[in-house]
Amino acid sequence: MPLTVAIKALNEQDRIAETLRHAVAAARLCGGEVLLADSGSDDATVAIARQFPVRIVQLARREDRCCGAGAQLAFQEARGRYFYLLDGDMLLDPAFLPAAIAHLEGNPDIAGVGGELRERAIANSEFAIRAQAAARLRPQGEAVGHLDGGGLYRRSAVESVGYFADRNLRAFEELDLGWRLRSAGWRLARIPIHAVDHFGHAMPGYALLWRRLRSGYAGGAGQVARAALGKPWFPALLRGFGHIRNSLVVIFWWCLLAALLLAGAFWPWGAILLILPLAFLLARRRSLPLACYTFVAWNGIALATIAGFLRPRTPPTLPLAAVTLAEAPPLRAEEG
Repeated sequence: MPLTVAIKALNEQDRIAETLRHAVAAARLCGGEVLLADSGSDDATVAIARQFPVRIVQLARREDRCCGAGAQLAFQEARGRYFYLLDGDMLLDPAFLPAAIAHLEGNPDIAGVGGELRERAIANSEFAIRAQAAARLRPQGEAVGHLDGGGLYRRSAVESVGYFADRNLRAFEELDLGWRLRSAGWRLARIPIHAVDHFGHAMPGYALLWRRLRSGYAGGAGQVARAALGKPWFPALLRGFGHIRNSLVVIFWWCLLAALLLAGAFWPWGAILLILPLAFLLARRRSLPLACYTFVAWNGIALATIAGFLRPRTPPTLPLAAVTLAEAPPLRAEEG
């Protein structure tokens, strides 16, 4: 089969119909299948998906739920030579896939190719910051370290490094995959073509941060570091991955504050140390609310990173138990 467009989902009833509609339209351009990998939704996600010509698989064990497991389930069950993974709140631009396939076929050393990601819900602080970061990706047409926001992957390249997504990760699966692929000699690229629109969480930024701290999602950077422990790219990951680097800086900052407090020299140096991060973030974000949010988030994520690094792991190559809820025939490529 030429292509699998997969959607990982958990309780996505509000957007899943539109996501599937775009995915089916995209798959019909090239021929292939659409696969819904559900992590045990409690809402109408699966019922809505049954109305579309898509194959539906679901995690058999709810305790396996996490971002990495959902992504790996999708790849584990996919049948296409090329593989594109979407979140349940993303809309795939059908025009991207033919261009991405042509890029892969013309560059046999490239494992995956991404396009432009547009953040469509930026009402809260996190997604406003993400939109700023996504805007910086647009002019690229050269090799990149990983395909944040998704991409079209060559199945044989992924299989050569063992698995698509580490089932232990609650975030940053693309980053982990990028390091593994590049260490095996593959390249990744981003082309200047619109690929997806992303509609993130609508809840306020601080509420979303608290939810992610409670769920363990915020500890994803620590889990990525733990997965890389002992691997050749571990030192470079510590230096180059912003979330880990920021967490290490915050932990060092905590140590300085504690040392000044214990030495009885908190005033005035401790006060200056407290003000400097906010001043730096204000200059970087150009917004006081975003600077304050980043300050709180970095401190919370630093704690979660430590917890994520210490979290026990299951072998990432272990297959995930799954059940098939619906089958569907392959979609034929449209002529003309």
